Order: sequence, then C-alpha cells, then structure tokens
Amino acid sequence: MSLAKELDDPQANPEDVIFPPGDLYSDEPLLETELHLEQIMLLLKCLKWLWRDRNDFYAAGNLTIYYSWNKRKDEHFRGPDFFVVLDTERRTRKSWVVWEEEGKYPNVILEILSESTAKTDKDLKKKLYQNTFRTPDYFWFDPETQEFAGFHLVDGQYQTLEANAQGHLWSQQLGLYLGIYEGLLRFFTPVGLLIPTPEEAAEFECQQKELAQARAEKLAAKLRELNIDPETID
Repeated sequence: MSLAKELDDPQANPEDVIFPPGDLYSDEPLLETELHLEQIMLLLKCLKWLWRDRNDFYAAGNLTIYYSWNKRKDEHFRGPDFFVVLDTERRTRKSWVVWEEEGKYPNVILEILSESTAKTDKDLKKKLYQNTFRTPDYFWFDPETQEFAGFHLVDGQYQTLEANAQGHLWSQQLGLYLGIYEGLLRFFTPVGLLIPTPEEAAEFECQQKELAQARAEKLAAKLRELNIDPETID
C-alpha cells in the first residue's frame, strides 16, 4: 500500500503545517490481485454481519489512515488491507484521520501478503504498527502460500501468537479466532464455530426451515397412519 515517512517531526516549523479540511479522501492504490479483494470483502461482510446490532466500531479495507502530528495529508499515512477500530462511531468514512478521531488508531490490523509486499508487511509495517500505532493485534496472511501469523502487543512489543489445535489464532481485541477455511481467512467464535457471511447465514436459515417442514410433514403422515387427524392436535 502507500509508503510514507515513518517518524513524525514534533519540531516542524508551524508555518509549514497544513491543516486540511475534515473530509480527507483515501489515497490507496488498486488491490494487487482478485484474491486480495475477495479476502477483504469476506472479512468485512462476516464481521459486519456478526456485529450487525453494534454501533461502536469501524471496520474498513484498503483505506488510508492519516496520522501526522502536524495534521498534514501529505505526510505520515498508511493504508492497511483490513483494520478495525473499537469504541468509535459506526458510520461511513472516506478515510481514517487519527487527529479527528480522538487520536484513535486501529485495534486490529491485517495485511494480505504478496510477493511484492511481504518484506514490508513483515518488517517496516510491523514496526510501525508496534511502535507508532500501538495496535494490539496484528496479523498477516498470504492467500497464495497460506502463510498465516499473528502478534499481540505485550509491554510495547509484539509477541507471536500460538495457534490452537485447529490452527486458529486468537484476537483478544475482537474476541474471535482467525483461521483458514477453504483457502481464505475467516472468523471463528470462541468455541470454534465459523462466522458465516450474510449469504451463508440466509442459506442455513432456509435449510433449517426446509428441514423443519419435512419433519412436520413426516409426523403428519405418521399420525394419519394411526387414524389421527394432525389438524386436531394443538
């Protein structure tokens, strides 16, 4: 994603400071592959469906985060592939502007690795998210090689997360596991259940209704065999 200088300069000349309007647009390049887009959309759909009754978070993908101490658009910005901010207003944004969001940085960040970005994601970005963003949970995933790793911030340093028996990694911030399912990264409940997409949830509900209907019809047929009218049974 967009590269930027990584350290702010608190001694900057006030005359050079540019205070942009509060309506900053994201400035991220196109996603590298179709898999990148599919993975981002999948995570967004699942989390927003799971938290559909919550209004205290913001989740986005391939969106610019502006974090200049000098409130400048042209310095210190980064665009994670996927991130979540907690304890904030759930509303549409054109970008995430830290100085307009009570100084909040993402609670969770995920970078999707590729041949051209892996080194940056594992080194430069990891240091940035650890030392400047102070993001508690950081993950990376390569949909091509299936490489998956996660880190949790402990005393200012990222500690590698250990996978459970299913190969899933726990996000303390989300209260969910992340794990690979059918080649892509998905969310799982604390007891290991897959968090569905809205489409999967609707399909499951339809299947349950069809199953219930089939059982009811089977029971009604059995009652008729016993010369009992099922319509007379409350």
